[in-house]
Amino acid sequence: MSAMLYLVPTPIGNLGDISLRCRETLENADFIAAEDTRVTLKLLNHLGIKKNLVSYYEHNKATQGSRIVERILAGETCALVSDAGSPAISDPGEDLVKQCAAAGIPVCAIPGPCAAITALSISGQATGRFCFEGFLSTAKKSRREHLDALRKEQRTMIFYEAPHKLLTTLTDLREVFGGDRPISLCRELTKLHEEVVRTTLAEAVTRYTETPPKGEFVLIVAGAPAEQQEAPSETDAAARVSQLMAEGVSRKDAVKQAAKELGLPKNVVYDIALKGFDAEDN
Repeated sequence: MSAMLYLVPTPIGNLGDISLRCRETLENADFIAAEDTRVTLKLLNHLGIKKNLVSYYEHNKATQGSRIVERILAGETCALVSDAGSPAISDPGEDLVKQCAAAGIPVCAIPGPCAAITALSISGQATGRFCFEGFLSTAKKSRREHLDALRKEQRTMIFYEAPHKLLTTLTDLREVFGGDRPISLCRELTKLHEEVVRTTLAEAVTRYTETPPKGEFVLIVAGAPAEQQEAPSETDAAARVSQLMAEGVSRKDAVKQAAKELGLPKNVVYDIALKGFDAEDN
């Protein structure tokens, strides 16, 4: 392995989801940078791997990131892991990737478990277009500004949430998007008690008010319905035909063009135009 940073995804619940390539990368790396070394040590013990571990997490990423970059520049290979899922996705690994990119260090991402995609695939929501929004801010103002910016978002939205903040988040989502907006709440993914609750925001608030939530959640929220344009009125059709005729277009061609522009049948526009002219004559 040449000196570089490897992003190694780890199981989000089921240890059987570790891939052969991920295992080989962990075995061959010079050292492993872990969000929580205690969690990663359990995985390594399961795999029978002994490797030097360094701590890399949100509150030491500035100083530790520089040390990791220096080691890679000196010729070592680092495997970066998070506690669960793909590193650098809603994760401090994002900053290490930026540091490595700035330093000209190659970064290799190995495909593997990701809670967001796993939840989306079983949510029952539209999967053709989606956006990942991660964790909402704990600050009420910032959280509300974030959601307000998504008020007209038509893509399916993916959020992560901890159980102790779930009800607050669901309440805010209901207030911004409306109680009838569909949502799929996914928890314990890939584990024995995996659960997907497909409901509405209003019903979700009621459910978790009565039953305190447990486990980490992935929220899949349906996008806003496409805005419906008002159908052209008879007045619109008559006005457009009159405008075209005033510009020198024949009545026949004016009806044809107006019908095309307004998305109406030609015979309907013709009848509307005749009514307009009859009214003018009277």
